[in-house]
Amino acid sequence: MKAISTESKLEGTLSLAKNKRSNRAWKRGIPLYLMIFPGLLYFIIFKYIPMGGVLIAFQSFDPFDGFLNSDWVGLDNFRKLFGEQDFTLLLKNTLILSGMNLFLFFPAPILLALLLNEVRQAWFRKIVQTVVYIPHFLSWVIVVSITILLFSVQEGGVNKLLMEWGFDPIQLLTDRGYFRYVYVFQSIWKEAGWSAVIFFAALASIDPTLYEAAVVDGASRWRQMWHITLPGLRTTIIILFILRVGYLMDTGFEHILLMQNPTNLQVSDVFDTFVYRTGIVQGDFSYTTAVGLFKSVIGLCLIIGANRIAKKVGEEGVY
Repeated sequence: MKAISTESKLEGTLSLAKNKRSNRAWKRGIPLYLMIFPGLLYFIIFKYIPMGGVLIAFQSFDPFDGFLNSDWVGLDNFRKLFGEQDFTLLLKNTLILSGMNLFLFFPAPILLALLLNEVRQAWFRKIVQTVVYIPHFLSWVIVVSITILLFSVQEGGVNKLLMEWGFDPIQLLTDRGYFRYVYVFQSIWKEAGWSAVIFFAALASIDPTLYEAAVVDGASRWRQMWHITLPGLRTTIIILFILRVGYLMDTGFEHILLMQNPTNLQVSDVFDTFVYRTGIVQGDFSYTTAVGLFKSVIGLCLIIGANRIAKKVGEEGVY
């Protein structure tokens, strides 16, 4: 009996000590919890609560009747989407623009980070980093306005100069053949510097002794980049690529809408601009919610698929 009593007392003492340690750890973490709280609140209010609005994709939603009293139509809005005359065109344009962004824009920040990492003059590297960061803080309205001011057929500075030299003006804004390349170039110019920040952080985490050992072994700068720098960035590149694949159905509404005009509509009309025209302008909220839900499901499937492929080949995934 005494042994049992002593054992129970010991367990009680250990449990009490464990609870005290847990309380102390919780109290030490209070500042961190307070820092997390605003971000958590943002996601709850603006991300998770609005997810309930996807219900109207299965309704004939009437703002006056509200969510509960609107008529349920099942999958009619999705049937209407897949039977849409322009569905194939919208899907084609969306995939082409997103694919160009994925394979042309995505490598640009990596290349920029690698090039600046090879610059040994710190003052020059900082100046270049600052210069390439700045466009990120310009709105798409400003970026597109600059493009129009430079390449407008009648008043554009570049075309005026070309005509003075005896050349024909470049129909950059009205020729549909140029639209996709202008779209990607603008994205690279505006966001490549900012997107490179995370790669700069990954480069800073590479052990410098690896480079020192490579120099001792006689490795050239190219060999150092290929065998040390790129492997050090591999995990970051794969994770960001997986996340980027999830946005394959998103092309950037504001950017495309500002560049869009009747002459390039055949190659610039995507799901995002279609949702704006049909949902906001025409007020067909249920139909365009179905379009948005369709895009989200495709994006989720792409992320899951890309993550599984990365896991199968032995790489780190998102989860």
